Amino acid sequence: MTDTRPFAGDPVFDLHVGGKMAIVATASVNDREALSKAYTPGVARVCTAIAEAPELAETYTWIPNTVAVVTDGTAVLGLGDIGPTAAMPVMEGKAVLFKEFGGVDAIPICLDTTDVDEIVATVAAMAPSFGGINLEDISAPRCFEIEDRLKERLDIPVFHDDQHGTAVVTLAALENALRLTGRSPGSTRVVISGAGAAGVAVAKILLEYGVQDLAVLDRKGVLHGSREDLTPSKRALAALTADRTGRRGDLAAVMAGADVYIGVSGGSVEPAIVASMASDAIIFAMANPDPEIHPDLAHQHARVVATGRSDFPNQINNVLAFPGIFRGAFDARASAITEGMKLAAARALADLVGDALTEDYIIPAPFDPRVGPAVAAAVADAARRDGVARR
Repeated sequence: MTDTRPFAGDPVFDLHVGGKMAIVATASVNDREALSKAYTPGVARVCTAIAEAPELAETYTWIPNTVAVVTDGTAVLGLGDIGPTAAMPVMEGKAVLFKEFGGVDAIPICLDTTDVDEIVATVAAMAPSFGGINLEDISAPRCFEIEDRLKERLDIPVFHDDQHGTAVVTLAALENALRLTGRSPGSTRVVISGAGAAGVAVAKILLEYGVQDLAVLDRKGVLHGSREDLTPSKRALAALTADRTGRRGDLAAVMAGADVYIGVSGGSVEPAIVASMASDAIIFAMANPDPEIHPDLAHQHARVVATGRSDFPNQINNVLAFPGIFRGAFDARASAITEGMKLAAARALADLVGDALTEDYIIPAPFDPRVGPAVAAAVADAARRDGVARR
């Protein structure tokens, strides 16, 4: 029989036939007694007990191990605003990664609205079904407000992975790159190209880490308070970065003598600009699939190079962070994900490299079996230190 499916024979499309995930029951219902326990009348006893003591849901439902992966389809991977239906394969993939690398159950949810109020209300209304909320592929600056408002309303972890997952893994890689090149955070000059969700979060976590000389650029140049075109989130970031150092100008102006370049913009950098950086420079060109500068060219001028791609050394991949972060948050029954928990996750990742540190190995590989457990343990410990753990 001829296969009439569109794209039949393409291995990527073949993998996606019927989706990449399914719900699997953990209870067998194969006779009358099992049915009466799993459903009526037996289930009524469990429901009544939870109604009287809501904390019992943590023992007698799947809620505490389940995360909602929520998007509106406005900033999907490198594809942009492709809408909620087209975003579903990515959300399914994210759910598969949660399970594979963190043992966390995840449900992909694609919302047919881009209105901030509607998204917040919808996610808050369905929150009782989940132990955590992972926001995904929502465009900036809306993503900042959505996350902040949900954090205020909910007592479960809310985490925008495009921001914080990227930031955690970037910090882990940078910590080891600085160690390799003999630098300290306080004396390192960093340039971040891109002031969207990832760029803002990377900048904030680097400031927490101790970086003091940091310039963040959007398409019009360095963010600084004298610009009249800045959004509130960009203006707040400018106050913490260029307004303190006096950095101004375009990429070429701030790259001269810089120690570190972090690209999260999807743009490009001319080799001559990279050549103006300090000796033993560090370049994280993380645009996917096309890095801001090709690694082969970057290596001509930099000592350490990382990308977001799996076919080059030092892949900065969010899968190193988000499964373990939620696993640790769930293990501690955390009510939120704190800055301390993110920093702990980054430190745990960096520490896994240990004495094996080289120019081509500053961050563990995604399939390193130590990653998930190490991040989870560090995050759970940090949750207890930060006072957000409930066990």
